[in-house]
Amino acid sequence: MSLLINKVPSVRGKLLSNANLSSSSWFKVGGAFELLFIPKDELDLLDFIINLNSKIPIFVIGALSNTLIRDGGVEGIGIKLDEKFSGIEINDNFIEVGASLLNMKFAKYTKKYNFSGFEFLSGIPGTIGGSVKMNAGCFGREMSDILYEVKIIDRIKGLYSIPSEKIKMSYRKTSISSEAIIISAKLKYNTKKFGPKSDLDIKKIRLKSQPVNQLTGGSTFKNPKGYKAWKLIEEAGCRGLSIGGAKISEMHTNFIINFNNATANDIESLGNIVRKKVYNNSGVKLEWEILKIGVSTKKEI
Repeated sequence: MSLLINKVPSVRGKLLSNANLSSSSWFKVGGAFELLFIPKDELDLLDFIINLNSKIPIFVIGALSNTLIRDGGVEGIGIKLDEKFSGIEINDNFIEVGASLLNMKFAKYTKKYNFSGFEFLSGIPGTIGGSVKMNAGCFGREMSDILYEVKIIDRIKGLYSIPSEKIKMSYRKTSISSEAIIISAKLKYNTKKFGPKSDLDIKKIRLKSQPVNQLTGGSTFKNPKGYKAWKLIEEAGCRGLSIGGAKISEMHTNFIINFNNATANDIESLGNIVRKKVYNNSGVKLEWEILKIGVSTKKEI
């Protein structure tokens, strides 16, 4: 890879060449980022983005819970927001939450201070920023139900805020650009508590039904309209199917686990075989929920 660090604006934060984040990823696999930027503060990030060559690709890094870094590494710049972007501020109609705060930590905070409507976040790995960008959800709730406004930095507009009604949000998808960097989100807290499930209930359900104590990237595929991905995978005979060190979980078939020093190629290849088997069996095309980034040596099926 080229010395990209010599081609970017000066910063007050950290710039790291050839940064390998595989140990931080939930799958524990993948190659290095050509360059990693950890901004010192909001202004540092803004100056960097507006002065960066538009041809240099950027990738926003959250908790890497739902991301597969391919073995060939990632060309361009990974941008990682640290704990300085994890603050919580309570206002009259909403709570403003820093994008780097883990969902589970925020769920604990809201429980402690008796704010309802956020219990479902205890069942979603990852950060607030990543969850907003993909409209994450579980147990009948998703981020679009609680989102009020988002603060963003991007190459076109710089720093700005956008209300939730101006964002197109659907199942595991939003209109927020892949290169947009979410700084914080304002979340409604005057919502009613949803259903009978508390955060404790959700944790118990996850422990009993999902391989949360193994190396996995969360749900592998989105649920096609009218179907459950796990059921389609089960019916296609994929429970326990393995390639290299990657295997379909026998506890929950919509999870791929790294059970024996898998490579990213093992995981992606297994997922693509599952997609093919499901399509051959049911005619339904599964769509990846896990974000795949970086250089791959294999074509996607």
